[in-house]
Amino acid sequence: MQAKKLTTLTLAALIGSASLATVATAVPGASAKSVSTPQQAADFSGYQIVKLSNSNVPNFTRRTVRCPSGKRAIGGGAEAQGNDAILVGSFPTDDATGWIGLGRQNNYRDVGISVYVICANVT
Repeated sequence: MQAKKLTTLTLAALIGSASLATVATAVPGASAKSVSTPQQAADFSGYQIVKLSNSNVPNFTRRTVRCPSGKRAIGGGAEAQGNDAILVGSFPTDDATGWIGLGRQNNYRDVGISVYVICANVT
């Protein structure tokens, strides 16, 4: 049986802002280990969810939703809709100002994709 490895990072560590960075690793049958590095606390204000409503796009086409100017993505997600639809990817943009979603649908050339981004002022 192949061991599964779970790694978690705080959101602030992922987007590069100051926070308490915690890394935890868990392997079945072994005890969990965590390492904390104290850093300056981050301030999140102006919390807002921005949605890119469902739209049919060709399979594997990226749909991107952006935060309002000055805000950063602190989370997000995507949904694939349709018969046998599969969400292929859901991840932040490289500049951390938006979220990307993409998918595919078996036996069809297009798929419905909705994308959401959680935005905030991060200082």
